[in-house]
Amino acid sequence: MAENKPLLVVKDLKKYFSVKSEKSRRKLTLKAVDSVDLEIFPGETIGLVGESGCGKSTLGRAILALNPATSGSIQFEGQEIVGKNRKQLRSYRKYMQIIFQDPYASLNPRKTIFEAVRAPLDAFKMGSEEEVRRKTEEILKFVGMGEYQFYKLPHELSGGQRQRVVIARAMVLDPKFIVCDEPVSALDVSVRAQVLNLMKSAQKATGVSYLFISHDMSVVRYLCDKVAVMYLGQIVEFGSKKIIFDNPLHPYTQALLSAIPVPDVDRVKKRIVLLGDVPSPLYPPSGCRFHNRCTYAREACSGLEYGLVDMGEGHLVACPYSQERKAY
Repeated sequence: MAENKPLLVVKDLKKYFSVKSEKSRRKLTLKAVDSVDLEIFPGETIGLVGESGCGKSTLGRAILALNPATSGSIQFEGQEIVGKNRKQLRSYRKYMQIIFQDPYASLNPRKTIFEAVRAPLDAFKMGSEEEVRRKTEEILKFVGMGEYQFYKLPHELSGGQRQRVVIARAMVLDPKFIVCDEPVSALDVSVRAQVLNLMKSAQKATGVSYLFISHDMSVVRYLCDKVAVMYLGQIVEFGSKKIIFDNPLHPYTQALLSAIPVPDVDRVKKRIVLLGDVPSPLYPPSGCRFHNRCTYAREACSGLEYGLVDMGEGHLVACPYSQERKAY
């Protein structure tokens, strides 16, 4: 599936926000994304999972330069994009797209879906009027929209239909990389399966790469090739889908997987309940950011910040004691 050369390389990426304290009025630094490394190969789907507020969406937006990175490196097809201005980034926009979580909010309520999907082609002047019209019709039909729906407004469509329109808009320029920001979380289960199958078909037909952001581990298991687990702005475990689901080593990953519902009333699954609440990214714990919720934490964990360590076969874990434990 994947070539030897990565399509996208992210190194030591940081995205900080400056916020004012309500009490002291002084400025504080919110470390939404803190020193993230990631590689995505052509035709590959990377699942990015974690609790709400851990920085998943911010990472996706930073990669696309929608929220410019504070520091670090983002190389797309070998070309650095961090530090480029809006005009310089325009040439990359055609190849890097995003599917937002809320399809209704991301569509102009005054434009028909045909106008919404053809808008990227018009913006990049991709062909004549006839070519643009034909391309728009083809992509709308590809995602399962009938001709009688082409000139409807977003509010006249169902949630699943609107999500298909958003996928069509992201795919119409034949991009090489798409950030999928929880694209099926608001959909019914049956519609969710249709949209996921559509995304798989589109990837098979075009070879596009996905960064699939989700908190639903079952969906990630179905769609993704590799999985990155994120906690408080950092990736704490990374590996192939099989490794992460069959042999999770970080206690946070084990807790996430233990929460997946099992459709078998006779099977009793042990649930791992994490201690305490998720810390604020304004005041992250010292050392390992997970140590205050970890049942395996040691004294050294509060003083040292551990980076990702290769456990073999590309399995990276940010915990030096993970080899001493068996999978949950």
